[in-house]
Amino acid sequence: MPADIDDNGHVNNVVYLSWAQDLAIAHWDAMQPTEAKARWAWICLRHEVDYRRSLMPDEIAHGRTWVADKADGPRFDRYVRLDGPDGAMCAQVITTWCLIERDGGRPRRVPQELVAQFMAPAAQQGG
Repeated sequence: MPADIDDNGHVNNVVYLSWAQDLAIAHWDAMQPTEAKARWAWICLRHEVDYRRSLMPDEIAHGRTWVADKADGPRFDRYVRLDGPDGAMCAQVITTWCLIERDGGRPRRVPQELVAQFMAPAAQQGG
C-alpha cells in the first residue's frame, strides 16, 4: 500500500513490525484449539527487530514464524522472519509475549501443552 512506503522509497520499518505481530497472532489462532483460545490471551511485552534489507514497493514479502522451545514462566518468545521475493531476509523479529488468563486478566505460567501445541503442527508441516 502506498501508505506503507516511507520517504526513502521502501517499506517503512514500522510496517515490518506490524506484519510480525499479525503473523504471531495468526500463528496462535491457527495452532491452538478453541478451548485454549477461550481461556488464554497474550499481551506483547517486547519486540526486537533486526532490519537486514529494504523491501521495495513492488516486492512481495514472505513471512514465517516459530516459537521458543520452552516458556519462561508467563513469558514466551516467538520469532518472525520476513524475506523478500529473492529469499533474502528483510527483517527478523523476536517478540516476547505474556500469557494471561482471560478471566481476571492475570499473568499465568505458560503450560507445556500450549508450547507443544504450537510446535507439533509446525513440525508436521516442515516449519
